[in-house]
Amino acid sequence: MDFDRSIKIAPSILSADFADFGREIRAVEDQGADWVHVDVMDGHFVPNITFGPPAVAAFRKHVRTVMDVHLMIAPVDPYIDAFARAGADIITAHVEAGPHIHRTLQAIRGAGAKAGVALNPGTPAESVEHLLDLADLVCVMTVNPGFGGQKFIDMTDKVRRLHAMIGDRPVHIEIDGGVDPTTAPGLARAGADVLVAGSAVFRGGSVSNSAPYGENIAAIRAAAQAALG
Repeated sequence: MDFDRSIKIAPSILSADFADFGREIRAVEDQGADWVHVDVMDGHFVPNITFGPPAVAAFRKHVRTVMDVHLMIAPVDPYIDAFARAGADIITAHVEAGPHIHRTLQAIRGAGAKAGVALNPGTPAESVEHLLDLADLVCVMTVNPGFGGQKFIDMTDKVRRLHAMIGDRPVHIEIDGGVDPTTAPGLARAGADVLVAGSAVFRGGSVSNSAPYGENIAAIRAAAQAALG
């Protein structure tokens, strides 16, 4: 997984057809997805329950790009090895999910995955300032985590501050929540390079009619790239 700062679109399969994940994953990749984003929720850290390691391992068989696994769970550390064995390329843990985030990021890297750290909307950028040499990705939540399809919370200033803190380190800035062609430009200008989109990608299409997925991905990408000039 080589590092670059080009705009990457990462469809969240939380918005896919739960009865047909394999074909949904192949469809979004065929239609231009750069990464596949998997939201893991535990009903404790966030008010929803989604996927465990066996489901992620099943998804892995269909993912040809990058499987980006976002752990919205607490505690995190006991489950890192299981998600790494399931095939996650990137494992992201929340800075709010436990008291020892340095240990968590070290454990993710030790398990052979890239290490991400996520921030809820109410958490300041400065909370990860001393983690940036251990992180491969910072995920800025632009909704309160737990459900897809929520209203966008503007975190542009936070993204801008993170971009300045990161400097020339090879660390991605990912945005998760409410990303669409109207919100993508400001985020890209502020320094984000990975845009997670669920309903904005899957809206209007299906596995038997996947062209709308490609149109939606292209629209988000074009809006973000246009903002960069």
